Amino acid sequence: MISSNDFRTGVTVELDNDVWQVVDFQHVKPGKGAAFVRTKMKNVRTGAVIERTFNAGEKIPKAHVDRREMQYLYAGDGLYNFMDTETFDQYSLNDSQLGDAKNFLKENMNIAVMFFQGTVIGVDIPNSVELEVIETDPGIRGDTATGGTKPAKLETGYVVKVPLFINVGDVLRVDTRSGDYIERA
Repeated sequence: MISSNDFRTGVTVELDNDVWQVVDFQHVKPGKGAAFVRTKMKNVRTGAVIERTFNAGEKIPKAHVDRREMQYLYAGDGLYNFMDTETFDQYSLNDSQLGDAKNFLKENMNIAVMFFQGTVIGVDIPNSVELEVIETDPGIRGDTATGGTKPAKLETGYVVKVPLFINVGDVLRVDTRSGDYIERA
């Protein structure tokens, strides 16, 4: 059991027979009345986000989520194949289990796969990854007055908006949470 006072971003709890991860939380102490904790929680299985309020000190069952480091091998037939780096067991995950993470997976990349009660519930990828640009329009010299952007296709097939000076072959750092360009690597 975990107290609502101990909520932090990333904590997983069991609510309504499902696993929820705390995305955002705020401890509130009004001038009159009891304190409470306002949270934004994400369903780890479905990706649904809800807002829920708990009384301060309320006990909630903590979800024990196993994180195992796995290496991404390849994709085929709508399945993404991973290998456990310790036991060498292979697991196949589908699009719904990966969510947006599939846009940032490179072969031989190590990520954490999350298990709850022996079932895969999702993946935990780094906050940023480095990917190579394979297709983009050439930048026009001197066309920087507007600070414009152009689309660039990355090696995973994901398309991101980048500044005009980015060329084919450049390696970019991309934020996996928002899908935005950060900088050249």
